[in-house]
Amino acid sequence: MTTTTTTPAAVPAVVRPPVRAGGPSPVALVGIEVRKSLSTRSGRSLAAASALLAPAVTAFVAAASDETLDSVTGPLGFMGMLTGLVLLSLGVLATAGEWSHGTVQTTYLLVPRRGRVLAAKAVAVALLGATAAAVALALSAAVLAGMVDGASWDGAGRAAAVLVAAGAALALTGAGVGAALANTPAAMTTLYMVILGVLPLARTFKPEVGSKLDPAEAVLNLSQGHAETQSVLVLTGWVVVSLVAGAVVTRRRAVA
Repeated sequence: MTTTTTTPAAVPAVVRPPVRAGGPSPVALVGIEVRKSLSTRSGRSLAAASALLAPAVTAFVAAASDETLDSVTGPLGFMGMLTGLVLLSLGVLATAGEWSHGTVQTTYLLVPRRGRVLAAKAVAVALLGATAAAVALALSAAVLAGMVDGASWDGAGRAAAVLVAAGAALALTGAGVGAALANTPAAMTTLYMVILGVLPLARTFKPEVGSKLDPAEAVLNLSQGHAETQSVLVLTGWVVVSLVAGAVVTRRRAVA
């Protein structure tokens, strides 16, 4: 009796597509956050305003004033401070805007690790702030060079470096406060009320206290080489406190 055996047909191995773990790379995530910050009309408007407001004001003041300008560091410092104040709003929009518009759910579904998202937002906001400040500075300097004669440019290089760094610092401050409050109007109102209202009032009654807390005054002092250590500490304190507060609150906040 002959037994016939049948060899079962070979089953082809199923090749699964590679699964990328961890989501986008850090560089890609920063790029995504930059694009998100500029994807809304308000974001683009604030970015444009931060780059163009200072040179426009510089041109207006230079055309209207008959006074002789001794040094350009003073006007550059003031315009850098003005740019930084606008960049506060851009930073707020980068973080609080996601909660206000409800897009934060999609963000954390794509990248569940909130620490990675917050770090990418911080880098993106710093890059946007530094870039906008650099553009505003270059245009303001060009206006001064074309419209003002006889002014000294000594210290302009130092002022330029300070103002670019200050642009990044103030944008980061806005991002930290925005992340902590998760509400765009509340974050902007709080920041501008404190910086433009409370601190100037404090300087009126307690100058020694106000000067140690005011980031706007710190930018002006740094650009002209005054009170450098104190000014650096003031700006650093604003950045660190706001970012830490934003990170702590965001990690604990529920995403509805």
